[in-house]
Amino acid sequence: MSETTGSQDSYFVRVGEHRFVPTPHAGGAWAQDEQHFSPLGGLVVHEIERFRASEQRPPLAMSRIGFDILGRIAVAEFEIAVRTIRPGRTIELVEATVTISGRATVTARAWYMQSQDTAAVAGGEPDRLPAPEALASWPLTSVWPGGYIASLDTRPAAPPRPGRTTAWVGTSLPLVAGESAGPLAGFVALVDTANGIAVRQEPTKWMFPNLDLTIHFYRQPEGSWTGLDTTVVFGDAGQGLTSTVLHDVHGPVGQAQQTLTVRPQPPSGS
Repeated sequence: MSETTGSQDSYFVRVGEHRFVPTPHAGGAWAQDEQHFSPLGGLVVHEIERFRASEQRPPLAMSRIGFDILGRIAVAEFEIAVRTIRPGRTIELVEATVTISGRATVTARAWYMQSQDTAAVAGGEPDRLPAPEALASWPLTSVWPGGYIASLDTRPAAPPRPGRTTAWVGTSLPLVAGESAGPLAGFVALVDTANGIAVRQEPTKWMFPNLDLTIHFYRQPEGSWTGLDTTVVFGDAGQGLTSTVLHDVHGPVGQAQQTLTVRPQPPSGS
């Protein structure tokens, strides 16, 4: 196991062709010895894009990516393996697996589709969000700890409410030290933040981590901001759902869903 590299102004450091070490900026919000999933999700997309380029796959657009979080994401060196499950010239399915200490910790499957001109029939999008440049920053560290949260510039479009917040999220840090990630990877790297901007209950009293993250796109995102129009629902039997309309600076681009496991925080010292 490798130590984290605190001197790097990035979320991850590449230490092998497919191996990485998280920096303190990737630190989780629920526990100090865990990674936050959000930047890891963006790194998975970055690796999928590198894999498809190396394999000279057709220039398709990502339509959906679904992540399953299989267990605790330890602060440790890890590997990302990517393979094509269903190759094709117009539709393709790709799978990625994050392995930490010999255990599959995160799996992802991404559907790619051929782009074509459908502007004549486009429609049905939600309203656009106010531009992030016109909004004031909100210290999300007032709600959550962790290196990832501290790395963010969060700008609400309206005062955050329990279970309902619309905000822009950005960061000045690259995903991988010394590498340039594409706009899709940078966008996805911020989406998992949605579960933390519209909390229904205080995280010191209740836990509501997500088991997964599924993102659907109908337009490829551009720019350096991720817009999150988020609603959080808690059911009465320990289940919850975070639903988000996703925006870039040009308007809506798709939607995200996160399945939550809701439970009270254990008493101190237990």
